[in-house]
This record gives sequence, structure tokens and C-alpha cells, in this order.
Amino acid sequence: MDGGRCKGVVMSFNRDQLPDPQEYYENTAGLTLMGRGPWRTTRCEFHGGSDSMRINLKSGGFMCMSCGEKGGDVLAYEMQSTGAEFIDAAKALNAWTDDGKPSSYKPSPVSARTMLEVVSFEVQIVALMGADLSKGIAISEVDKSRLFEAVSRITRVAEALHHA
Repeated sequence: MDGGRCKGVVMSFNRDQLPDPQEYYENTAGLTLMGRGPWRTTRCEFHGGSDSMRINLKSGGFMCMSCGEKGGDVLAYEMQSTGAEFIDAAKALNAWTDDGKPSSYKPSPVSARTMLEVVSFEVQIVALMGADLSKGIAISEVDKSRLFEAVSRITRVAEALHHA
């Protein structure tokens, strides 16, 4: 598969196929949702806190009131909780589909400005974690995973610029 193509067939994300938020959080993520109404309370798997995560049952959005981890839907939660990239997370949630039509996909070039913005953001992550490590502060497994993700993104931008 290459850039959303597989043997000339278009592969795409279908938001309508994302699981129901309540079903996903309770059955797939294994969280216990408490309360009534559209926003429910549960533990935060990102920092191990109890009763600090709020989940919206309509949109699937989530936010931890303690560590600040947040996202707009169950796909974002799947990506953050498993470390999966977008396509892999969409496939895991059965929201990545084959429309059966021949591909007319032509990737548009990414601007140098966009690449610099990505690198700038990821370098900040690396610098902050590097500062903690230099002070002898251990980083969590989640932070370590995010650090490797930042390095990977910086490397991909460098490779893209090298081949341009």
C-alpha cells in the first residue's frame, strides 16, 4: 500500500464506520463510564489517574482534567492509547475502507513551511524530554513512545527533503 492506494484501488477513511463511543470506550478500551448525560467520567489511562478523564458519548471526544491528554473522537483515543498511526488505527476500528474504484490519487507536495512547522513542534518535544533526562528526571513509557514518534517524524521530513 502506498499513500492510500493498494493495487490501483482507493483506500479511504470512513468516519461513519467508527464504533459508537460508549461501546468503544467500555468494550474496546475497557473503561468504566460513570455519570449521566453526554459527558461521562472515567479513569485516565494516559497518566493512571482515577476519575479525571471526561468522555463525550456523542462525539467520542475525551479530555483528562489532570494530565491534559485530549482528542476529538474514538480514532484519536485509539491512536494515542496504542501509539498507532492514523491508517493503522482506522483499520483497527474498521473505519478504513476500499471503495473499489481505480485510484486517481496524486499526492500533493508538502510545502517547506509545513515541514518546518512539523519539525519545529517535534523538536520542542525532543528538547523538553531531553531537558528532563539531563536533570535526572525519568520519563514515562508514554513519554518515551512520544519521543520516538517525534524522532521518526523529524527523520521522515528530512528524508522527504533529501529526495525532493
